[in-house]
Amino acid sequence: MQFLTIQRILGILLGLFSLSLLPPIAVSLFYQDGSTEAFVTAFFLLLVTGFVFWFPVRQHRKELKVRDGFLVVVMFWVTLGLSGAVPFFLTQVPEMSFTDAVFESVSGLTTTGATVLTGLDHLPEAVLFYRQFLQWLGGMGIVVLAVAILPLLGVGGMQLYRAETPGPMKDAKLTPRITETAKALWYIYLTLTVLCSVAFYFAGMSWFDAVGHSFSTVAIGGFSTHDASIGYFDSALIEMVAVFFMLLSGMNFSLHFLAWRHRSVRHYWADSELRTYLLILVTISIVTATYLKFTQTFDDPWTAIHQGIFQAVSIGTTTGFTTTDYYLWPGFLPILLLMASYIGGCAGSTGGGIKVIRVMLLFKQGYREVLRLIHPNAIIAIKVNNKALPSKIVGAVWGFFALYVFCFSFMHLLLMSTGLDIVTSFSAVTACLNNLGPGLGEVGANYGGINAPSKWVLCIAMLLGRLEIFTLLVVLTPAFWKR
Repeated sequence: MQFLTIQRILGILLGLFSLSLLPPIAVSLFYQDGSTEAFVTAFFLLLVTGFVFWFPVRQHRKELKVRDGFLVVVMFWVTLGLSGAVPFFLTQVPEMSFTDAVFESVSGLTTTGATVLTGLDHLPEAVLFYRQFLQWLGGMGIVVLAVAILPLLGVGGMQLYRAETPGPMKDAKLTPRITETAKALWYIYLTLTVLCSVAFYFAGMSWFDAVGHSFSTVAIGGFSTHDASIGYFDSALIEMVAVFFMLLSGMNFSLHFLAWRHRSVRHYWADSELRTYLLILVTISIVTATYLKFTQTFDDPWTAIHQGIFQAVSIGTTTGFTTTDYYLWPGFLPILLLMASYIGGCAGSTGGGIKVIRVMLLFKQGYREVLRLIHPNAIIAIKVNNKALPSKIVGAVWGFFALYVFCFSFMHLLLMSTGLDIVTSFSAVTACLNNLGPGLGEVGANYGGINAPSKWVLCIAMLLGRLEIFTLLVVLTPAFWKR
């Protein structure tokens, strides 16, 4: 293990993260909201800490191994969650405990969108902007950003990229060089953010709200600058703009790259994962809208339709925006929507969940076993986009699913042992492990009312979901530390 090189990289990344506090400082100065001192103090504290890490080992530039990449990513996300909590902890409004500050920070950076805050409409503008900005940085992954703009990390960038980027087929690169791949992803990410901001503005938001909500929309995050979330604006047009960009952000970003590179959109429909993703969301939207109308939850058919579509897409892509208290909807709808978050977005997107490609492969593997019962001697390949997949990918998907079920079950029991009821603990772990945000029961509106031990468990759940379980668990295995 290259511990000195890892320390150097962590120092650089921590210094890089401290720069994320400059925009909130500018916002605070512009609005004169009284939070400038907290953000300036946090900025210098993180910058100096990064310098202390980096300076003694600044000359160590040895090549990173695969294990080093995993350790850097895990250490950085843990450090990042704690560092991101510093401004929350230092601000006078809102007053937050250390546990709540870390929870809000981890939730933002992992794009979960679970919040402990209430009274958002009356918070300082800088605090609101900072929450949204955290999600935007976490959406594509600040480690990928570092690989893109910091070639001085030296060789080993691919190890960081592989460890941080989600998805079962993450080794594929869009360009020959990994730094160019990371830059391409960020150009697309930035372009979608700008387009989303402009669309929200012309749909009726202020520029402050438009920029803030574009951050959390493209990041599939779900934080809002208002307690009522998107429902605050009471605008079907704004909701449909959000639906459009949530759908785009839940797609594999490599498809957007190919569309830009080849000036063509034909490859979108050729992708079987994307077709499945759209089919699932369309089906859930139809079921939700129909049931809302059938139960007379909304008298107006159009209201039932756009509410059903918005909530199905928001929860299905694991964004977590709300326009109403969906957890109070009748019948099976709250559970249906929550279960949709298990599928989540496509691999290579900013969405959470198990990912559509994994669900596809699990279904195809199950169907293959049924066919083998009928034709025991048949050789049946599992194909995606008409290409047979190596058995190691299918095996990795089953391994991921097994670990996912184990982690979910263990954390569900932990939360129940702290005194939470079964519905609250089940939905909280589901929402945090899938990086969704809003749950059911006591966490339907926010997470402020649950106990501190549960919040720490859920922080781990959010990190597990963001790093796709393997990245975090691999550093906890004894084999990882053996020479």
